[in-house]
Amino acid sequence: MFVVNVEGLIMKGDKVLIGKRSIKEKHAGGQLSLIGGTVEVAGNSNDILENNLKREIMEETGLEVGNFKYVNNTSFVTTSGTDVINIVFSCDWLSGEAVVKDKDEVSELIWLTFDEIINNENSPFYLVNSVKIYKKV
Repeated sequence: MFVVNVEGLIMKGDKVLIGKRSIKEKHAGGQLSLIGGTVEVAGNSNDILENNLKREIMEETGLEVGNFKYVNNTSFVTTSGTDVINIVFSCDWLSGEAVVKDKDEVSELIWLTFDEIINNENSPFYLVNSVKIYKKV
């Protein structure tokens, strides 16, 4: 069995909202990342991935987003041995100002261009890969 995680490539003009993960985070501490989290059980529901992502983005940043489009998916194993499926969606910023809600998860939120993400030394390969896939679509 897998844990399912969703992430948002949040677009505002030509920039993407990126979080700098807290150094306290076990997985990828101090690295740049998209905003998202684990999909929670919702019983019988429609659009569970998009609804969970919308909730996670609101909880972590205070932003309202919409217009979800599938980008890509990957799998990885956490340092504790948990198998994870990660699904990335692009989405548009609709309203709100990006504010860090929990500094133990995300230490900073930054709007960056594609090139700034791709060329940043703190961008892990999977973030760069998602950005490059989105640019081709």
